[in-house]
Formats: sequence, C-alpha cells, structure tokens
Amino acid sequence: MNKLDTALVASSLQNAGFRLTDDVKEADAVLINTCSVREHAEERVFSHLGHLKHLKEHRPAMVVGVIGCMAQRLGDKLLEHEAVNIVCGPAQIPQIADLLCEAFARVQKRLAVTDNIRQGGQEGGALERFESAYSIEEMPGQAFVRVMRGCNYFCTYCIVPYVRGPEACRPPEAILEQVRKLADTGVKQVTLLGQTVNSYKYRSEEKTWCLADLLERTAGVQGIEWVRFVTSYPCDAFYDEILQAMAGSARICHYLHMPAQSGSDRILRAMNRHYTAEHYIELIERARAVVPDIAVAGDFIVGFPGETQEDFEATVSLVQRARYKNSYVFKYSPRPGTTSERRLADTVPADIKQQRNIDLLAVQDRISAELNQAFLNQQVTILVEGPSKKQVRRADCEMRSKSPPDSQSWPPTFPANVQLVGRTSTDHIVVFDGPLSLAGSFARVRVTQTSPLTLFGDLQP
Repeated sequence: MNKLDTALVASSLQNAGFRLTDDVKEADAVLINTCSVREHAEERVFSHLGHLKHLKEHRPAMVVGVIGCMAQRLGDKLLEHEAVNIVCGPAQIPQIADLLCEAFARVQKRLAVTDNIRQGGQEGGALERFESAYSIEEMPGQAFVRVMRGCNYFCTYCIVPYVRGPEACRPPEAILEQVRKLADTGVKQVTLLGQTVNSYKYRSEEKTWCLADLLERTAGVQGIEWVRFVTSYPCDAFYDEILQAMAGSARICHYLHMPAQSGSDRILRAMNRHYTAEHYIELIERARAVVPDIAVAGDFIVGFPGETQEDFEATVSLVQRARYKNSYVFKYSPRPGTTSERRLADTVPADIKQQRNIDLLAVQDRISAELNQAFLNQQVTILVEGPSKKQVRRADCEMRSKSPPDSQSWPPTFPANVQLVGRTSTDHIVVFDGPLSLAGSFARVRVTQTSPLTLFGDLQP
C-alpha cells in the first residue's frame, strides 16, 4: 500500500514540475511516507526527522512533509517537531503538490491536512481521480493497482482501520481501465491490492462483483500475463470462487498470502480474528485441493498479550502443518488507540518475544529449505525485476569510489552482464546472471542451487 502511495505522490509531483533527487542534501522538499503498523516504523520516522532538523539549520528553506498513516494518527502533533512543515493523511495525498507550493510560498507556515477517517468516503472522488491519473509501474513490467481501501475487521492489535478508514471498494470498470492503460505502457504483471483484498465486493447495475470476477477480467486484458493479489483474510466469503478463478487461468498466479497471526485459538479470540486454527488449516487444504501447486505465505505476531509457551507452541504447530513458502514474523508492539493497547497489558517480556521470533523463523527456514529443494535442476519461468540489491550496492560503491564527491553520475552504470533477480508466478525469488535489458521481461532459468529464501540458477536460451 505504501509503495503504491509513494509512487503516486512521486508521479504527481513530477507532473507538477518537481524533479526527484537521490541526495537529500540538495533537496528543496523531503516527504516521508509513513506506516503505523509497528512501533519500530514510527521510531525510524523520528530518527529521519532528527537528521532533517540538522540539515534545515543550514538550509532553512527546505520543506519537510510527513504523509501517510503516521500523519493521520498524530495529526497536528507532528507540527510540534521543528523539522516538520506539512502533515498529510493518506486520504489527502491528492493535495500534496498544492501543499508543497503553499509551504514554499510561506516557509514558516505549517500545514496539517487529515480527516475524520471514521466518516469514510469524503475524499473518495479526489482519490479515485488521483489514483487513475498517476498510478505508475512498481518496477519494470510490473504495477500495483489498488482495488479497495480500508478495513472493517478491527483486529485488536491493528491500527489500520483507524488510519485508513472503513472498507471502500473501487468500481470495477475504473480498475479495469487503469489496468488497460498500464498494459498499453508495457506492464505485464499487475498486483491487485487491498488490506483484505478477498473482501472486495461492488454492486453495479450489471451484477455484484467479487474478487474472483475482478481477477478473471484483469487476466483477460490484452498484454497482461500475470495477475497477483494481496492480502487475503482467512474467511469463507468468495474463497472457493477465488480458487476456481486461479485454477481456471494460467495468468492468475498460484500464490496466496493469508496471514494467520497465531496458531492458538485463545490468542486468536483475543486478537478478534474470526476463525480457529483448524479452520485456517482447512482453508489451506481446500486451496491445495483446487490448485495443487499453490504457494502459501503467512504472517504471525509473537508475544501478543497473555501469550504463553503453550500458545506459542500451537503457533509452531500451525506453521509446521501449513508448510508455508515463507512467513513474515513480527514481535507484538502495542499501537496507540487499538483495543489491545487500551485493554490488554503487554505482559510478554521483550527477550521472550525476541526468542520466539527467532525460533519461529528457524522453523519456517527449515520448511522453506525443504520446499525449495524440489526446484533443484528444474527450469522455471520468471518475470525479471532488475539488478539484485547486491549488484546495485556493488555498482554504487564502484561509482562513488571513482567519482569526485560532487559528481552527478547517478544512477550507477552496470556491466553488460549483471546479477539479476526475478520471481516465479508462485512468488519464489530467483537470482541469476544476465543482461540488464531483461528487466521487465520473462526469462527461463534452470535452478542450480537453493536456500530457504532464494533460488539460484543459470539463464536458459
């Protein structure tokens, strides 16, 4: 979600005449797009603001804006920080270019624009126009397309409904028109985004649309080869229809990201998650029965208030039964204003949270390593994303070592053959050597080595 919002804002600012720079020291404006899901993310924002405060001592005309969920959560309070000129919530990002221009006109003026997020829908028209006008590629050949905003589930630990508002689904024709425009620019893969994307439901004069309908129609757009969707909430609504759509189209990727959060029914109730561990496993079994090669990823929170060792062992058991491709594991941190923060004491010590995080990831790594072994000596089709992070760091270091400090030679240049990274339709990461020109296109790679997180291979003719 935040990657998409960042791309939208960057595109709109470039359209308004701004130019992106990679060097914060030469920037006239700095925007920090923020997340409030975990405390650590907000701590990093304040760290960045501390750095910008020192920069502004030498460049007082610099305008600093905080946008996104943290801006929505804290509102005017962020203006108390000496570095901050603009505070803009996620529903108001269409106004960001105008806010910057106003701040430049009167540098000392401080602006905060947020909304009563619970009211919902007030900014819908402006957001829809903004989304349709400025959506750009995530990376070569790929793009995110938001199909809905907000969330209605109110899990006790989650701040999203408070900063993103209630569920609001975009009209299917607006989504499909956006996909068609992206396909016309060469995009081959689109990822349909929603906080609980499988909850997508839109009543038109024609019919009531669900995510399965949207997936099938998106897959039918000329030029689109792969369609993904994230993130799914574990529930029965339209679930079988989605699986049938996946099974019936080679263009709908066989990948399901479905957070479980815990394997303990007691903790799931405390989290206000509307399923049991057994029901969750049954959903995965249904998926594998309909789409045998489907890859599943999960999310987990360890150290939730009141989580015992027995509760944690139930989570380990669920991970072992689910046999995820990969899992994202997070330590619980109370978010201000959420039910768990107001009503539940954060009882699990930090060192136990840390150990459970390490232990659960170790269990997942063993499973991932076993599953990835099956790819050894196999040929896989991937969509190439571009140079690997290792390759970019290497090229950047080489550029900076050879260039004078004030050189403007960015981005770094790459050799003819570089270390590239891509993903299979089941979201497996593949690293291989090849020409940079492959970025944004499909390639065949024979897997020669595996690790828990990555497949390594050789480019095939």
